[in-house]
Amino acid sequence: MKAMVLTAPSAVILEEHKDPLPDSGESLVKVTHTGICGTDLKIFQGGIPVGYPLIMGHETVGEVVKAPTGADAKVGTRVIVDPVYYCGKCYQCRAGQTHICPNGGILGRDRDGGFAELVSAPANNLFPLPDGIDEAQAPLVQVLTTCLHAHRLADIFPSEAVVVIGLGVTGLLHIQLAKARGAYPVIGVTRSKWKRDVAEQLGADFTFAPGDDIIQQILDVTDGRGADLVIESVGKSVVLAQAMEMVRIGGRILPFGIYTDKSAELPFYQFYYKEIDIINARAAKGEDYPACLDLVRRGVVDLKTIVSHNMPMDKLGGALNMLENEEPGRLKIILDH
Repeated sequence: MKAMVLTAPSAVILEEHKDPLPDSGESLVKVTHTGICGTDLKIFQGGIPVGYPLIMGHETVGEVVKAPTGADAKVGTRVIVDPVYYCGKCYQCRAGQTHICPNGGILGRDRDGGFAELVSAPANNLFPLPDGIDEAQAPLVQVLTTCLHAHRLADIFPSEAVVVIGLGVTGLLHIQLAKARGAYPVIGVTRSKWKRDVAEQLGADFTFAPGDDIIQQILDVTDGRGADLVIESVGKSVVLAQAMEMVRIGGRILPFGIYTDKSAELPFYQFYYKEIDIINARAAKGEDYPACLDLVRRGVVDLKTIVSHNMPMDKLGGALNMLENEEPGRLKIILDH
């Protein structure tokens, strides 16, 4: 099969690669589309350590071409792949925390993933795509599951004020999910005017550019208290520090971005004085997939507006460069296989 193989940091090449051999209980999927995200970029740059060579890609949809006996997703079924695999035997798995199993991992990071013609995955990790969900947008559902998992932990109550800092792909999904949970106002913060416009199109009640008056602007639209929940969707410690200033006394912060900083300066006294709850979320659970597919099927969450580019698989290097350089007009990039 053809695959885009990461051979070293910042070195990815198209090459003929051996077909994956599914283990017992695994299915083989012919990949049709795979999304690219910030995690892929950090793996590519070397910020997230991996073993080489590696086929990246964890936002994958395709068609089942081989399945074990008794699998729910039969041969010929269109599916989205949950990239999180787990042992099912450890303490975390027995406690229902399969997504953080210490013996498991993620396709595209810990074993070969979806930037290839074929991928193997546990049969239980495949979820049929409902009719009406376009394969060219469906990889974004995997990203949505991680956002929904985080929202379930944050437990947003109707009429709570939610600030989302960073209006990239995950930030725009967070905006929509917060609105679906009944939050008000939902406030988006980014320096990009066109991203603020997209956020308002997707339901944000207010959007602001970061600046010296940003705290006052948030106070003005939250009856002077600050945000009940701040979702930091950038992944930079300096922005996490700003979130601590925006949140109300007794509020919550969801650091959703992936931080690779070795050190950081944070207003730790605010953390203590405000009694801030910091809620960390990693990956998603299998239960999040049917829920997210339903949200998309019913039109509660709009994926089409967020997908800005569809590119051939062999253009992975150029797509990663677009992410790295924050090319204007770029939101979600999905590779066609």
